[in-house]
Amino acid sequence: MNFGSPYWQQHVDYTMDIDVDANNYQYKGKQKLVYTNNSPDELNKVFYHLYFNAFQPGSQMDVRSLNIKDPDRRVKDRISKLMPNEIGYIKVSTLKQNGAAVNFNTVGTILEVTLNTPIKSGESVTFDMVFDAQVPIQVRRSGRNSKENVALSMAQWYPKMAEYDFEGWHTPPYIAREFHGVWGNFDVTLHIDKNYVVGGTGYVQNPQEVGHGYEDASKELKLPKGDKLTWHFKAPRVHDFMWAADPAYIHDILKMENGIDLHFYYKKTLEEKYLKNWKDLQPKTAELMTYFSEHVGEYPYKQYSVIQGGDGGMEYAMSTLITGQRKFGSLFGVTAHEMAHTWFQFLLATNESLHPWMDEGFTSYISNKAENEILKENKENPHAGSYRGYRAIVSRGFEESLSTHADRYDTNWGYGTASYSKGNIFLAQLEYIIGAENTAKGIKKYFTDFSFKHPTPNDVKRSMEKVSGIHLDWYLNEWTQTLHTIDYGIKSVEGNEITLERIGQMPMPIDVEVTYTDGTKQNYNIPLRMMRGAKPTSATVIEDWGWAYPTYSFSAAKTVQSVAIDKSKLMADINDENNVFEVK
Repeated sequence: MNFGSPYWQQHVDYTMDIDVDANNYQYKGKQKLVYTNNSPDELNKVFYHLYFNAFQPGSQMDVRSLNIKDPDRRVKDRISKLMPNEIGYIKVSTLKQNGAAVNFNTVGTILEVTLNTPIKSGESVTFDMVFDAQVPIQVRRSGRNSKENVALSMAQWYPKMAEYDFEGWHTPPYIAREFHGVWGNFDVTLHIDKNYVVGGTGYVQNPQEVGHGYEDASKELKLPKGDKLTWHFKAPRVHDFMWAADPAYIHDILKMENGIDLHFYYKKTLEEKYLKNWKDLQPKTAELMTYFSEHVGEYPYKQYSVIQGGDGGMEYAMSTLITGQRKFGSLFGVTAHEMAHTWFQFLLATNESLHPWMDEGFTSYISNKAENEILKENKENPHAGSYRGYRAIVSRGFEESLSTHADRYDTNWGYGTASYSKGNIFLAQLEYIIGAENTAKGIKKYFTDFSFKHPTPNDVKRSMEKVSGIHLDWYLNEWTQTLHTIDYGIKSVEGNEITLERIGQMPMPIDVEVTYTDGTKQNYNIPLRMMRGAKPTSATVIEDWGWAYPTYSFSAAKTVQSVAIDKSKLMADINDENNVFEVK
């Protein structure tokens, strides 16, 4: 008897027509959304995200920023001070289900819709919506007139269908954290002042009608008369759509040999040193694209855009918004990180709200490795900063579990360290547990099995188990669902007898380097019994260690001079002072 349920995910097809008033930072929208219910359930309601409503005094995002212990420096009290012509909003005026008006209610950043007739399992319905919106002053990620004077950074700008999956509806209010979206196709038409250059998600369908670097030089440019251009974009198999626009954008295209076009948008008003950095960035971005495709999985689209905008760095489908006034190392670093998100979150589309560590942490892991190789940094451990950050928050008592919802962390510090540092260590430490080669194979298997889906923590664990043959239930539980820490020490050395002790609550396999009195060295590997196996290693593998035993003793080959635990420093031991023992 099969008690399991087959995998399913919902599907959306968006068609949007948007008329932009660039002078007043407002726009009118018509949205046709074909929603396919692939779930086994009958749906009586649907929900949309209206993210721009967060940028209003008194919103949950505003009040959260005013009350959190360590507010984001970009937000602080800025939302509370926005004037009516500076706030953001999305106001839905009409909504129809298969041509018939439905009841809806706007509650903060969520539109609650009560359906006239339920959407049955396997059924597709069409929602037609008319809405008005205003772009907020740039506060967080989205907005107008950023600190670098980018006119429009249009992320989270449209009414977006909330995700419904095996866990039910996901309708958290927007608090400026992370996202979760329905896979689908986008057909977006923008009408905007003809002086604006537009870039973002999707392929331009009418290049000869917009110019600005998109057109084919061998064909006649057919710019329409009037004050506005019409930009038509299509984006297949994505779960979000972002665009940015500015009259002063330079638009460069680098064509890679594999057929992928890299687009770069940055303001021509930048200082000369920053303009040079943006030129130097372009071939390095191609190297990043190659690295990630080789080490995670092949990039499936035909273009990727790096766009000056936003308030730091944020990933979107087929594109990113980054601030552009940076030293080259910083510009490259933020591009590496945001581009890596294409794989970890935009292709492996985890629920970032529930599992931000699978998004930010895995991205940090692979981008650290890419930077180390491409910039020839030659770091022995490119993730050392994450280990330092993790140990710092543990020592200060501010650590929170990785199972915490992204919005619910008590501090921004706790969220950042958990998601970026501890999430990064999840993979880096797997190199220690199952071996670097198995970890690399596991990442590729994870991509192969779960790209264009919504993977969960168990999915990445199973990918690693399947390539390594090692059981990892204990690791997923201890590292992501508890605050247990790792602390191993060398309790005693007598002659050739070595006794180790587990001081922390979290068990681990142990690598030991033994130096003998004759100057020779020998490496030992002690598997954790729960692993039911050992990583590939040139070390001498000895009897496994059951986690419940606080100590473990073994006999080395000869008289011992010194003992060291984990010379690789990939194990996140919170106290390495007891990891080396010298016989007096």
